[in-house]
Amino acid sequence: MSEHRRKPPEPQGGGRAAARRAAQQSSGRRAAPSRGSAADPAPNSEPDGQERPSGGRAEARRAAQRGGRRRASDTAAMASGGGNGGGGRRGGGGGSGPEGGRGRGRGSGKPGKKRFIDYPRYNRVGWRRFVPSWKLVTALCIGFAGLIVGAAGIALALVQVPDENAAAKQQNNVYLWSNGDVMARDGETNRQNVKIADIPVSMQNAAIAAENASFKSDSGVDPVGIGRALLNMAKGGDTQGGSTITQQYVKNAMLSQKQTLDRKFKELFISIKVGWKVGKPQILQGYLNTSYYGRGAYGIQAAAQAYYGKNAFDLKPDESALLATVLKGADLYDPAGGTGPNSSRAANTKRAQDRWSWVLDREVETGLMTKTERDKYQKFPMPEAPKPVASKAGQIGYLMDTAKKYVLKHADISEARFDKGGYQIQTTFDKAKTEYLAAAVKKVDKKYIDPEKREKDQYVQFGAASVVPGDGKIVALYGGEGYDKGHFSNNADTFGVPVGSTWKPFVLAAAMKDGTKASGGQPISPESKYNGNDHLKVKDRDGNYVLKKDNTPFYQVNESDRPWGYISLVKAMEQSVNTPFVQLGMDVGMNKVRDMAQAAGISESSFDKSLNPSFALGTSTPSAIRMADAYGTFAKAGTKVEPYSVTAVKFQGEDLPGFDKPKHETAMDPKIANNVTKVLENVIQNGTAKDAQRLGRPAAGKTGTTDENKSAWFVGYTPQLSTAVTMFREDPKNPRQLSMNGVGGFDSIHGGALPTEVWTEYMLQAMKGVPSVPFPAAEPIGQRADEEGMPPPQQTAPPTPPPSKAATGTPTPPATPSHTPSSPTPTETCAEWDVHCHTSGGTTTSGSTGGLPGGSTGGESSPPPDATTGSSGDATGGLFGGPGGKHHL
Repeated sequence: MSEHRRKPPEPQGGGRAAARRAAQQSSGRRAAPSRGSAADPAPNSEPDGQERPSGGRAEARRAAQRGGRRRASDTAAMASGGGNGGGGRRGGGGGSGPEGGRGRGRGSGKPGKKRFIDYPRYNRVGWRRFVPSWKLVTALCIGFAGLIVGAAGIALALVQVPDENAAAKQQNNVYLWSNGDVMARDGETNRQNVKIADIPVSMQNAAIAAENASFKSDSGVDPVGIGRALLNMAKGGDTQGGSTITQQYVKNAMLSQKQTLDRKFKELFISIKVGWKVGKPQILQGYLNTSYYGRGAYGIQAAAQAYYGKNAFDLKPDESALLATVLKGADLYDPAGGTGPNSSRAANTKRAQDRWSWVLDREVETGLMTKTERDKYQKFPMPEAPKPVASKAGQIGYLMDTAKKYVLKHADISEARFDKGGYQIQTTFDKAKTEYLAAAVKKVDKKYIDPEKREKDQYVQFGAASVVPGDGKIVALYGGEGYDKGHFSNNADTFGVPVGSTWKPFVLAAAMKDGTKASGGQPISPESKYNGNDHLKVKDRDGNYVLKKDNTPFYQVNESDRPWGYISLVKAMEQSVNTPFVQLGMDVGMNKVRDMAQAAGISESSFDKSLNPSFALGTSTPSAIRMADAYGTFAKAGTKVEPYSVTAVKFQGEDLPGFDKPKHETAMDPKIANNVTKVLENVIQNGTAKDAQRLGRPAAGKTGTTDENKSAWFVGYTPQLSTAVTMFREDPKNPRQLSMNGVGGFDSIHGGALPTEVWTEYMLQAMKGVPSVPFPAAEPIGQRADEEGMPPPQQTAPPTPPPSKAATGTPTPPATPSHTPSSPTPTETCAEWDVHCHTSGGTTTSGSTGGLPGGSTGGESSPPPDATTGSSGDATGGLFGGPGGKHHL
């Protein structure tokens, strides 16, 4: 019975044979119906002889075109109730009834089953199938939010609340000499954590007002600030710190200070956890205990001792406001000065005073101080001077300071992280040369400077740097008396001391490169002649006189009123005559002079921004390091390398990137550099730097003295070593440069005196055992392009001079002593017994011509006044005068 029920009904019109024939037809091409057979149904009828509903296969075909094969087959199956099996590829499946053939293609007798993720959508056609439903969108959003919440939960569970005591751990930074020996260990822990009860309320309020006024009520996280920081970092912009005190505490306590997206996310989750689990007093305590206040002081207790010599508990409200001020960055806000180019004592004091006043006003604004109490604090609480650091005695502190600045500039390390220690710094400093330089300064200082004897000798300072030409490594520095003596400013790397006439070689180099208007832009020769007389009006490139602000003509003066007449640029450099180089700078263009100096190695930040006529005379203020490096460019035939002091830095045994040796650059044509060197060799041979002849080997250099005698320089070099020496006066309690007139008993201090003597004493020791080699030969360069308006040179006169003339065409000096006033008296520029100070006339009180033994000047004598006007300015013939013109370039 049951077996009978399971059998399907026998098909009519042919039975199983007919069904088999129908199945065979459906596997091939579409078959035509058999005509005349009683077993075959009519074309529009069902197998049982009933009429087929309208549509049938035609309707299925149209459905397939509209919505795809699956939809078409479903429609055909529903319309035909199963239908006869179609033949071929376009035919439907055979059979009848609900389980008959699939109709056309993939059709079936009932709709497809809906999927769990309905995408593309089953009941849509065309592009609508790819539009997600609102249910799908909602589910995805909920799922994504759940994933984020889950990940955040895991992250919060994994991060740890920072421990301010663990953050206080500090290691030494180890500095090495160039040969690998240990130079110094830095990083002595200057830190002591204190409880919030030991931090005065005034300090707490000052920090809150200055850093995070909403601290007591906020959640500890600033989403807007974090988003801004992350966006800025992702775009490659500058990194940004935490916005709230909580975030800053977390940042301080994290060992890694590297600004990365990964670290920012960690900082975010830790800040959130700290905000949940730690009370506000404990957060503020941790922040004040882990912050860096400068002077090597971490934490409020160390800062109170470093700045005011007292415990944190004893701080007064105005002192608290100052310590909240330096939290913004001690390098810029410590009144004692910092290490950056804009961190002088004067600039820092002004910034600190302004922000200190703002912090107090901000406390009133935020309700943390009354206006009445604020009015009590009108006088700035100047902190104590930094205390001497024993580990930085002598020159060690300046060497460490220079290396530290280089590391911070070239590595992705914050100063606070660096000061936590753990770094090994390989420097370029040569121990022996550093000691030689310090000894040279000490010898000259002891010989001439006596503050107890002369009030003018107070505050005299020296600075010096020695750089290898063509390499850029700094081998020696002299930064001052020493950190242990309370002198914290690095004079070797000080911006602010004008370089004077040591700037003139850049003017000459620019003229040999870019020419003047008179030369049509073609390079000019050092033999070109300019008026060297005193008190001359200066013309611009168009020939118009330069005017002062009151529209009166600008007059350039020399150090003396000697009437030099028209002299070659070589002569003007030799005797450091100002007027030719001021006019030459105007003719070339001061912007060209600036570009040449920058190409040679002078930092752009040290330029005098007003390119007025005085720019040619050294109103810019580069450091001794930069001057030594730029002159090294001349020494190395125009090849420039950036100065560097660090060759490698290791942290936990791994080398940090960023300390590859600087690349060589071609700053100028070798012909230009070699001609500058040739001219500067003559400065030592015949000019203002004769004392350097004691070196006894090829050397070149230039002296420099500034207005009011506020600074004096000598920068000189051999092919192997370039050294710059500066001397100036500056009162540390009132940071401003003072005149050196009267220092050491001299009427004035010249670059050719004490600075040249220091240079020579040092180089005598530093160059011991180094082969003496000449500079590269200087090929002739440019054309002689004399200053416009210069009378025709007398060299063009007929070859046979009149009997009354000398061989050079200059007048014979009269026998009467009427010519003596032509040379300045010693008191005009030098003390009577200053054998190192050379006047423009090259005379001394003994009547010698240049201060050399026996009155010899190497073949040059002082000309009478009538021998300079309208002539070469060389009194006795030859390019530089002297019997037979012995001195040549």
